[in-house]
Amino acid sequence: MKALFGRKVLDLDELKDLTLRAVKEGHKGQPYIIIREVFLANEYFMDFAGDFLKDQFWIRSEDGGINMNGEVRCVRVNNMDTDEKVLVNSEGYDYPRYTALEID
Repeated sequence: MKALFGRKVLDLDELKDLTLRAVKEGHKGQPYIIIREVFLANEYFMDFAGDFLKDQFWIRSEDGGINMNGEVRCVRVNNMDTDEKVLVNSEGYDYPRYTALEID
C-alpha cells in the first residue's frame, strides 16, 4: 500500500486538493504501515480534520517515522459515521505533522 503524504497540511480540504493534484501529476506515494487505529465519532473527526496543526491527545510522538523497510509508520484515523480515513505520521510530534488519504 502507498499513500501521498503532505507535510503540515492545514485541514482535510487542503489534503484532498493536494492529493488530487499529486495523483494527476503522476506521483506514486510512499509505502506505509498502520501501527495503530483511532476511531472518532463524526463530530470529533470533523474537529480533527478542520485543523491538522492542532495537538491531539491521542497522537503520540512515537506514532511516526520510517521503519527499517522504508515504510511510513502511521496511525489510521477513522470517522466512525462516514468511514472516511486519514493517515497520520506524527514524526515525533503530538499533531499530524504528515497526513495522507487512504486511497484504494
